[in-house]
Amino acid sequence: MRMISTLTIALVATGLAAAPAMAKMHKINVNLDSKSEVPPNDSKATGKASLTYDDATKTLTWKITTKNLTGDASAAHIHGPAEAGANSGVLVNLAPGGVINPILGSATLSDEQATAFKAGKTYINVHTAANKGGEIRGQIKP
Repeated sequence: MRMISTLTIALVATGLAAAPAMAKMHKINVNLDSKSEVPPNDSKATGKASLTYDDATKTLTWKITTKNLTGDASAAHIHGPAEAGANSGVLVNLAPGGVINPILGSATLSDEQATAFKAGKTYINVHTAANKGGEIRGQIKP
């Protein structure tokens, strides 16, 4: 027979016993289009991003597909911090080895990047030669 301490019983009874923290996985879908660019452009291109974010490890994984771009994608990034309608610098290079459709990858976010990401102040931007500042864009809304 196992003995349980009075303190353990008291902690459990009062709800003060520590339970292990469970990591929360966030699945986020982002639509990308030229109207969301700042300034907007007249490209007919579209894209979809499927993101998964792990709170415990700050790991972000992505799969981004594009269609009807004016040419090959030359770069893809997460930019921030910025609200929709504003531009900002690159936080994460989504295709450091070159852009191939679909764009697949993962990265561990810094504390600063994770804060902007979770606050909805980041966006995905896919760039082409014809639209160096970005051809399609979508705000990430966790």
